[in-house]
Amino acid sequence: MDRGKGSGSFLLSVVIPVLNDADATERLLGQIAPDPQVEVVIVDGGLDVALDGVAGTRPGTRVIRTSPGRARQMNAGAREATGKWLLFLHADSELPAGWREAMAAVPNDAIGGWFEFALDDGAWQARVVEALVRWRVRVMRLPYGDQGLFVRRAVFDEMGGFADLPLLEDVEFVRRLGAAGRVAEVALPLRTSARRWRRDGWFRRSARNSVIVALYLSGVSAARLARWYT
Repeated sequence: MDRGKGSGSFLLSVVIPVLNDADATERLLGQIAPDPQVEVVIVDGGLDVALDGVAGTRPGTRVIRTSPGRARQMNAGAREATGKWLLFLHADSELPAGWREAMAAVPNDAIGGWFEFALDDGAWQARVVEALVRWRVRVMRLPYGDQGLFVRRAVFDEMGGFADLPLLEDVEFVRRLGAAGRVAEVALPLRTSARRWRRDGWFRRSARNSVIVALYLSGVSAARLARWYT
């Protein structure tokens, strides 16, 4: 069976960039039922041998390795992928029930899209953050990578993949994706870990992220912002 790029035997390729997070990756893989129409490419940026054991428990999953950097890792995973659709997931994501069927129902004229945003925490602050994200996505059409970005393989190639930025590669990509054609939001929540919000402060982290994105959109370079962010 032909496994060439863009017309391979897999309909969907899930690309997971990972940096020293084998436990979260294992939990995520447990949510992806073995399916001949789905492959998983784990892109290790940290030389974590534990990922080989994690991948070995699931058919249709393989690990590749590259230098760290989320954009670089996702592009490397896309080069190895064989599906007609690419889905980029953070390792600490939690897929909703029915995600596969929902993606299959994406309109034929859509070139890509994302899931709804949710946090895996019952705190009231999490609900406020989720509401703010919904506003941002609805008004600005600006989801982040933690919402699970998906795109047709042919479109991804035409766009040249993710820009090799140290920060905000998801924002840069989504803006180009929206300009290239119709995008769609899957009406299911993709939960992401709230650990960073709990660590940094619920609204402090959200405010910092918003300031960084605003500065980027106003022309400040991603490299300069990455130095401030870290």
